[in-house]
Amino acid sequence: MKRLISMALGKRNPKQDELFIPTAKLATGPGHPFYTKLNEVLAAAGFEAFVEKLCAPFYKEGGRPGIPPGVYFRMLFIGYFEGLDSQRGIAWRCADSLALRTFLGIALTEATPVHASMTIIRQRLPEAVFDKVFVFVLGLLEAKGLLRGKTIGIDATTLEANAAMKSIVRKDTGEDWQQYLRGLAQAEGMENPTEEDLRRQDRGRKGKKVSNAQWESPVDPDSRIAKMKDGRTHLAYKAEHAVDLVSEAIVATTVTFADKADPQIGPVTLSLAAANLGLAGNETELAETVMDKGYHDNGLLARLAEQGVRTYIPERRQKSRCWTDKPVEQQKAFRANRRRVRGQKGRQLNRWRSERCERTFAHVCETGGGRRAWLRGQINVSKTHTLKCAAYNLGLLLRKVWGYCKPRNAGAAGFLFGRFWWSWQPCRWESPSSRGQGSVGGRVDTACCC
Repeated sequence: MKRLISMALGKRNPKQDELFIPTAKLATGPGHPFYTKLNEVLAAAGFEAFVEKLCAPFYKEGGRPGIPPGVYFRMLFIGYFEGLDSQRGIAWRCADSLALRTFLGIALTEATPVHASMTIIRQRLPEAVFDKVFVFVLGLLEAKGLLRGKTIGIDATTLEANAAMKSIVRKDTGEDWQQYLRGLAQAEGMENPTEEDLRRQDRGRKGKKVSNAQWESPVDPDSRIAKMKDGRTHLAYKAEHAVDLVSEAIVATTVTFADKADPQIGPVTLSLAAANLGLAGNETELAETVMDKGYHDNGLLARLAEQGVRTYIPERRQKSRCWTDKPVEQQKAFRANRRRVRGQKGRQLNRWRSERCERTFAHVCETGGGRRAWLRGQINVSKTHTLKCAAYNLGLLLRKVWGYCKPRNAGAAGFLFGRFWWSWQPCRWESPSSRGQGSVGGRVDTACCC
């Protein structure tokens, strides 16, 4: 029989903190391989100097030193990598984690930034600063030969706004929902209806609709009434991604009002994608765009055809079409688009769009904590969403070049397996020398869902 080793019961007793603690005795964490590598990548690219020079015009000389811009943008990156949707959650996580303190460059004797400081910096910096940080990250992907820029897929999703439907008021009278229902009840002869009577009447009345032309949110006027992906009606924004279908990088993103039609915002996002690719150093000319059938519009097809961009947009089901009252250019663009969509290349590109554009929304909005907006105003929501998309591109860079998965998925065994698997695999994307040479076939990147 094995001899049991005698052991006394350990007790947790209150301890008195020492007045002075040597620095050598301070507890330090082992760090995280993902954040360590990310710091190396950002340091090699001169990220600190870039953002400090970018933000310098919006600060006064001689004032109280604020949060370094490099620390602030790293905290926003952490929000994506850790799946945190609010500034409070980001600030708490950074204060609690030794690995994130190391990533931010904050010593144990220093206090981490609080959420109020993050709010002040966000309000201080204009939206153009966040866009330039996004382009800087795109430049890192271009330096590694990951961007193609020839075929761009565009898709949109809804972001839940930080406002409740029960708080909406009428634009003409300023009445809230309860006051509006009470007025309808009194018009039908009910003198003093109770709340139960109002709910019963509201459920039974016909033609009940809530229009953005008549109702708005008093706390977030930029939000719009829209149907979410899960079928709920909520105040929301619309986020649109332009994705390089070969590398799966997000090359442009826009956040706009949820009641804007897809054909209205699609060309804006496509133009922004072409501009971002040029600023990132990509010399490939944008030649093809792929969208879903919600973007199918004769005017959009003709406008893109004039710009020399081939479209692959499935058409909506319609009984008949009349071309006598439309320009000839629209008919030509429509028929050329129909021919391309029905071809083998068009079917392949639309499969890529439905798979790879939707994957960016899954990463940014679901696992990245971007589905619910805790900020109010279209500009504020756009700032945070743009930085989440930049963090997505950083994660894509680390995964495809060095084999680093997301920090939450990169445990000890999973991380080592991921490094071994990616180092063993042959090149999974087209070589930079083959840009713009070919068709859909050939060696193309296969997505990894880590």
